[in-house]
Amino acid sequence: MTDTTATRQAVQNTTFAVLFAIGFCHMLNDMMQALLPAIYPSLKQDFHLNFTQIGLITLAYQLTASLLQPMVGYFSDKKPMPYSLATGAIFTLIGLLGLSIAGSYGAILICAMVIGIGSAVFHPESSRVARMASGGRHGLAQSVFQLGGNTGSALGPLLAAALVASYGQRSIAWAGLLALTSIFILYNVGTWYKHHGLARMHHHSQAHHHLSSMKVWVSMTVLLMLMFSKFFYLASITSYYTFYLIQTFHLSVANAQVHLFLFLGAVAAGTMAGGPLGDRFGRKYVIWLSILGILPFTMALPYANLFWTSILSLIIGVVLASAFPAIVVYAQELLPGRVGMISGMFFGFSFGMGGIGAAVLGWLADQTSITFVYKVCAFLPAIGLLTAFLPNIGGEKHAIPVVDPEP
Repeated sequence: MTDTTATRQAVQNTTFAVLFAIGFCHMLNDMMQALLPAIYPSLKQDFHLNFTQIGLITLAYQLTASLLQPMVGYFSDKKPMPYSLATGAIFTLIGLLGLSIAGSYGAILICAMVIGIGSAVFHPESSRVARMASGGRHGLAQSVFQLGGNTGSALGPLLAAALVASYGQRSIAWAGLLALTSIFILYNVGTWYKHHGLARMHHHSQAHHHLSSMKVWVSMTVLLMLMFSKFFYLASITSYYTFYLIQTFHLSVANAQVHLFLFLGAVAAGTMAGGPLGDRFGRKYVIWLSILGILPFTMALPYANLFWTSILSLIIGVVLASAFPAIVVYAQELLPGRVGMISGMFFGFSFGMGGIGAAVLGWLADQTSITFVYKVCAFLPAIGLLTAFLPNIGGEKHAIPVVDPEP
């Protein structure tokens, strides 16, 4: 076996140890960040906040992340930064420690922004590492990576219930132990990135397609519209689902948090399915199903009783979540060689839409009601009709040709 052949086989192998490590750190990262929305009921009571102010906390956190992520991704495409992964976890640690002692609404906003910086640094480079370790199974790699994040988001409310509900705001500082664990693991992942991952990234960047520049940018615009639909709707659940359940069905805060956990668990399951299905059948078909397919369920949700609200929310979580791995990999294949920028753009856009959605929907809830918010958001999945404008690329049936490094 020649050195070139051995190198080619090495870059084509899926490195599951790295995938699981980055997925685990994504779980820790999003678990820590999920503490912020999970403690909204406590913050609302302790600091006498209205829904608009709650939405502005989410906006401060997510806009910081959304504005910085594409910039981090762009510069890391130009100059890779293997150890920036651990740096992102350090920012998250600082934000959590600050949040545990914040004594004013302004201090909460600043801590939310620092946590947002941690996300902005972590997500583009960790998504790049997932692609490096994929061995060509890009959808699977994104699903494993994003499954970690969604699992962390699901566990966040339970962690908040265990810590904050029992011991108060200062107990958030204990989550710093998770940050320290993440820093240690990510430092070692950064070492693998430096010595092995860069060669894999060079190999993957040689993929190409035959679409015109106009078609590429039309497709990117459609993908961003689909992201708007997905994350605006998710903002209505992650920020206000507990309030909806408490107000409509008179549940306790702890019981409502359990329902939010179940929804976020369904999101994690859907995320794991979306990537491999996109690898197998083509990402466009997964996007079709996951965005437009939830429309009947979102339309029924505001009129359902507690039992059917729980069932419908689980279906919505599973189906809607399957879109994101497919969308991210689809976009990476549209612009090969720009993995960091694309990852930063789409993760950043998702954070931005979540933040804007939380603020807008919080204002709408103050002016009308939480129930009215869900009636309006029910129509968002209809934007999935725009998927018709996407070309068929990716997956076994519509694979992008890859240039062989040896003629």
